[in-house]
Amino acid sequence: MIDLEAVLSLRAIATQGSVVAAATSLGYTPSAVSQQVKRLERETGIALLERAGRGVILTEAGTRLVVASTPILADLERLRADLQLTAGADDRVVGEIRIAAFSTVVRGLVIPVLSELAERHPDLSLPLRESEPWETIALVASGQRDLGIVHRWGGVALAMPDHLVSTPLFTDVADVILHRDHPLAGRSELRPEDLAGEAWVATFEATICRQWLRRLFDGVPNAPRIVHESMEFQNHLEFARAGRAVALVPRLGRGDLGPDLVAIPTVAPASTRDVLAVHRRSQEDSPALRTALDAFVEHARTM
Repeated sequence: MIDLEAVLSLRAIATQGSVVAAATSLGYTPSAVSQQVKRLERETGIALLERAGRGVILTEAGTRLVVASTPILADLERLRADLQLTAGADDRVVGEIRIAAFSTVVRGLVIPVLSELAERHPDLSLPLRESEPWETIALVASGQRDLGIVHRWGGVALAMPDHLVSTPLFTDVADVILHRDHPLAGRSELRPEDLAGEAWVATFEATICRQWLRRLFDGVPNAPRIVHESMEFQNHLEFARAGRAVALVPRLGRGDLGPDLVAIPTVAPASTRDVLAVHRRSQEDSPALRTALDAFVEHARTM
């Protein structure tokens, strides 16, 4: 019999691109993932991975197995939903919904919702993993997470596979953060050309936030001039507080700026991002999934 846990590991390698990345996404060691795939190869008698440079890729048989397993895993999810319905016949919500979300929404939305759900539904387990939107989409699409919270900036694309369903939650705004003594600190709004000569602190190149910052300056020569890089927006605030850089920081989860900083919105274009919840279509009938999603939608209405 084919080991479904090993199939999930193979799917993770396909979506994450390497054994190490797959192990990180699943919470296993690379050795454990490799052993699962080797066990699967022994069970099937077919090579499922092959060397490609320093990494591995799926063989044709491995790809066929991953594709063919998709409807089977979807059926299992529907079965799980049916079992949850039976177990929750007395109005209890039971089961596990694995969540992936980006850092600022963890602080600004996810933790309050998880705390509320823990009180209302003590039999519902909601383990959380922090991840960037692209990774979250891959984790939910491949079955490694059940509910994802992602953001989509302006015109920066966020590809969504057909078997995923997205639910809009709210729109977040990002402001330019300046020291109060900065020459632009008295403005009510800022255009990209106003900021063309500034030194910036930004997130890493591979992030959607960084891509939006670059998109913001389309048509403005030699901007933005990114001097510092950090994944923590709190660090961005501290750079601005020290007068060493300006930053574009979302309002979500930002907290009080204190007396030393000012926040000014951008115009032409405005810096906004849509926050969405995503889940697999096969989970639609899951009471646990629906309970968690409804809680996020309800809480988002107050934001």
